[in-house]
Amino acid sequence: MNRLNLPRYKLKIKSIEHKQYIFCSIRKKYVVLTNEEFVRQNFIKYLILEKKYPSGLIAVEALLKINNLKKRADIILFDRQGRAIIIVECKAPEVKITQKAFDQVLRYNINLRVDFLIVTNGIKHYCCKLDFDKNLYIFSNEIPDYKKI
Repeated sequence: MNRLNLPRYKLKIKSIEHKQYIFCSIRKKYVVLTNEEFVRQNFIKYLILEKKYPSGLIAVEALLKINNLKKRADIILFDRQGRAIIIVECKAPEVKITQKAFDQVLRYNINLRVDFLIVTNGIKHYCCKLDFDKNLYIFSNEIPDYKKI
């Protein structure tokens, strides 16, 4: 797997019949190890260990219904009242982050109306705070800590 722009974390990886799987501590199961899944699992560890988000307030591959279409958000973070506060879109390291990725996560936010959106490929991380009154988003150099939201 590629070296990511995140701290190194010890992740549980196993092989079954020539296929690799990685353990998702949120879903409590092994899932097929793809480049995108590697980014997702590392970013989850980053959110929990570095940014102090409680694991019980994280949803992975959360089902969303948008205009009668079913979509899955990579990661959604919630506050203690159960309100979604951040959507994270993960891409594989070889995928360049473009406006298309932001459009995707903005569509996911139509119903949720979270305060922050994050798009990452594990190498580059983009975080923006949404200003619904002015209908714009402001990029931040830092991903917010749980305590600061």
